[in-house]
Amino acid sequence: MSNQPDYYALLGIFRDATNEEIKRAYFEAAQRLHPDRNEAPGETEIFLDVQQAYDVLSNIEKKARYDASLSPEEKVLAPIVQRVFYSRESVVRLDETQLIYTLLEWKPRQNGNEVISPPLNICLVLDRSTSMKGTKIEMVKAATLHLVRNLREGDLLSIVTFSDRANLLVPASVKPDRWKMETQVRTILPDGGTEILQGLKAGIKEVRKNLAEERINHVILLTDGQTYGDEDGALASAEEAAKLGIGISGLGIGKDWNDAFLDELAAKTGSSSRYIVEPKEIQDFLEDKFKQLTKVFAENVEMKFEVSANIKLNYIFRLQPNATNIPIQSPIQLGMILRDQPLSLLLELEINPKAVLRDEASLLAGSLEYNIPSQALPNQPMRILLKREITENANLTPPAPALINALIKLNLYRMQEKAQKDVDAGKHTEAARRLQHLATHLISQGERSMAKTVLLEAEHLQQKQDFSEDGRKNIKYGTRALLLSTGKGNEL
Repeated sequence: MSNQPDYYALLGIFRDATNEEIKRAYFEAAQRLHPDRNEAPGETEIFLDVQQAYDVLSNIEKKARYDASLSPEEKVLAPIVQRVFYSRESVVRLDETQLIYTLLEWKPRQNGNEVISPPLNICLVLDRSTSMKGTKIEMVKAATLHLVRNLREGDLLSIVTFSDRANLLVPASVKPDRWKMETQVRTILPDGGTEILQGLKAGIKEVRKNLAEERINHVILLTDGQTYGDEDGALASAEEAAKLGIGISGLGIGKDWNDAFLDELAAKTGSSSRYIVEPKEIQDFLEDKFKQLTKVFAENVEMKFEVSANIKLNYIFRLQPNATNIPIQSPIQLGMILRDQPLSLLLELEINPKAVLRDEASLLAGSLEYNIPSQALPNQPMRILLKREITENANLTPPAPALINALIKLNLYRMQEKAQKDVDAGKHTEAARRLQHLATHLISQGERSMAKTVLLEAEHLQQKQDFSEDGRKNIKYGTRALLLSTGKGNEL
């Protein structure tokens, strides 16, 4: 094919892409690379190549001639390495339902030290309602001041405060006046109620002003209370942020905030929430979050999938880099892939006897789409195909240590989930017994402090017939924090 460019790679699509997928990929690339919006050196030429690619691939006759000129599709050396671990080497031909677990892992192909750290476009959305008075607001201010003083050249930081209304305290600036920013932060005073929607919308609006694919665009929301009546609006705003490529991380301080809501809000953009018991931990959280965002290799990672007939997907859990359970729907937002830490996902699949009638069971098929901030061109999606051989007898080869480790720790998290469901159903004795069982497992894992917290909560549950808010959050986020994934798998 001589020096002719690969039009499919230019648009970031597979060779079997539909007309609709070709059109959508072209419009996305054209918007990103149009000379009116992008003056980066060399990108005008790329824009013209993208136009040529669409002209050929959108025309049936031109596309047919072009496809005929292509050599057989070879394995592309993608910038992301995909590995998969299975809980069993094969599926046994049985007349009963079987479970299989798969651990998917994606990480950069190149050395993380060779990747340019992307500039940030971050907005801190800070709750300043009356409940934040005292130590909480002072620690938030101290942590924010620390971040201001440690901004890198090229990073954009804006600050929004909110109570029952939002205020843009510090707008983003390419050349910020740090003394003025610090002065503004020191003026924050607690007052009013908690309306998260107002603060969230203002934060997203500020990030949008400097929205750029070469930056990491993110909102960090800190709150200690519950918002009332505007949850649906906030979730809708998070969905819009996800479409724009803006992530949202949540930080809940103390015991009175709605963790289910904040989890769902962050999950809409592929991120997660975190629980802070003591205000003094706020600075550590913000430092960790900023360090994580500076290590992003790929962002806006989205997984599209279709489960095969006679297969049921029961559970999806992201282990790294931000552990959380994920709603079972396609597509799913997975957030980011870091330079020094893989993105890993654990799936539980239920296999119906009808799925094992042939020699091979196809479990799930899909693709992974992502954006690399340091690259102007889109990346071709990565295919995902999960399948297992069908055998008459069980293969006794043990699973990879990474998968075993993940399953053990995920089981701890799911035990507290089931205890919560027992409480919701009024089964308090069963819930307390489940917590005692969880404590035993935690001790065997060397997690004695967490085990003590769980046993105290089991006692509280037996006496009060309900969880304490701080105890429930401690157990939920404590067991979530245990989740890790390491080891070697099969590269796909």
